[in-house]
Amino acid sequence: MYIIKVKGKAKIPDYIQLRDEHFVLIAYFRADRPLKDLHRYGLEGKEVELATVIEGLEFGKLQKLEL
Repeated sequence: MYIIKVKGKAKIPDYIQLRDEHFVLIAYFRADRPLKDLHRYGLEGKEVELATVIEGLEFGKLQKLEL
């Protein structure tokens, strides 16, 4: 799974994208509210680790998500 942080403009907030190994979009959520419905993506119980990864992400850089 891969993660990327997308910078919003003006009234559009920053977003986080989760993509599978084929880079298909599997989740798209606001960066300021990232910890909803994680069980859908196989990340249940990893909220703290995911929040730490999101804080350290640079905008626009695709990164392999390893939790």
